[in-house]
Amino acid sequence: MRRLLVPLACAALFSVPVLAATGDAPTSARPAEPPIPNARIAAAGASASAVSGLTLSAAIETALGQNPTLRAFGHELDASDGAVRQAGLIPNPSLSLSAEDTRKDTRTTSMTLSQTIELGGKRSARVALAERERDLAALDLETQRAEVRAATIQAFFDVLIAQERVEVARESLEIAGSGASAVSRRVTAGKVSPVEETRARVAESAARIELRQAQADQRAALQALIAVMGAAPDSIARVDGSADAMPAFPEGAALGDRLERAPALRRARMDVQRAEAAFQLERARGVPDVTVGLGAQRAPDMGRTQPLISVSIPIPLFDRNQGAQMQAMRKREAAAALAQAQAQRLRAEVLQAVDQLEARADEVEALRRDVLPGARGAYEAARRGFELGKFGFLDVLDAQRTWLQARGQYVNALSQAHRLAADIDRRLGGPDPQSGALPARTTSDRP
Repeated sequence: MRRLLVPLACAALFSVPVLAATGDAPTSARPAEPPIPNARIAAAGASASAVSGLTLSAAIETALGQNPTLRAFGHELDASDGAVRQAGLIPNPSLSLSAEDTRKDTRTTSMTLSQTIELGGKRSARVALAERERDLAALDLETQRAEVRAATIQAFFDVLIAQERVEVARESLEIAGSGASAVSRRVTAGKVSPVEETRARVAESAARIELRQAQADQRAALQALIAVMGAAPDSIARVDGSADAMPAFPEGAALGDRLERAPALRRARMDVQRAEAAFQLERARGVPDVTVGLGAQRAPDMGRTQPLISVSIPIPLFDRNQGAQMQAMRKREAAAALAQAQAQRLRAEVLQAVDQLEARADEVEALRRDVLPGARGAYEAARRGFELGKFGFLDVLDAQRTWLQARGQYVNALSQAHRLAADIDRRLGGPDPQSGALPARTTSDRP
């Protein structure tokens, strides 16, 4: 047996480097890399204690560092590095031992070391496919970052709008309370009917109910913001910002450039590249591999060790992997069609959202400039006229209701504008890199 092992060991030493050198090599040589930690998500943590004045930039920074879904996508990207490394490995050699006859005097022993040599570019095709899948994982992470960022912006402005509604409801309650007190004094003086006081008290109770509902909505909005940020429960008490700061919308060439860089569109195009890499791999698999064997045989009657050399190659008579090649080719064509559809759909959706945002911006400006001052002036005139005995309380209630409805419409228009801006931001993959910050259109003094 020792006489068999010596030549076999020598054959192994000389054959494996040669096979590694002659085997398929990746198109771009990649050195062995150490395990990469999950450091692709910028760590930006916020304090677990309650924050009384959270800014938008701090909320976005915390969400990008602590959102658990985003961390999961980062781990998926790290895992794809292992797939690329595995795809570049060559097949392991195999060692076989066989014995003919069980009697020692007549037994023939053979030992063979075999190595499969991949032909047709299989190894480089596998690496190319694994790299495209890693690129897809990177784009998935980028898309999720845009999702988290947009969700954070929307949740932040939902809290701002909720805080604004609380202020409006609180002011409404103060107005209703002062009106009820004024009516009560006039009833005591005998100038109006007690029915007017009942109406005033009903209006005050309705304003108090609206305030409680607005406070409950504010707490719900805070919890939604905490959830998307990945922060500790009850860690945020209030956010700091202006709901009146209208977000800007991309226009012209800037919009076209951002559409081309949108993560969803880039991912659709990367799907086409991945399908092309899969097709090339199936074509390479249609080329048969060669298995080379080198070993030794010892026969007692011969009295010496004989070398064994073998070459094995399949004959591609029936199976040339033609079915898998057709499947991969059709999937490539389907991916190209889906990428085209994604580009058309994304452009239509973004343009529609931009048009709606422009309409909301015009609505906000009209309400701020014309409707709110007029409604406020009408209410003040009706209130003074009632105190002087020129108008009835129903006139005051009607003017107050008109003014409060206008303020509610103004707040709703602001809320819809910020939601549309967050949706555009999500589809385009974040803010314009040339601006460096969240763009905003600032209105004049608040009404």
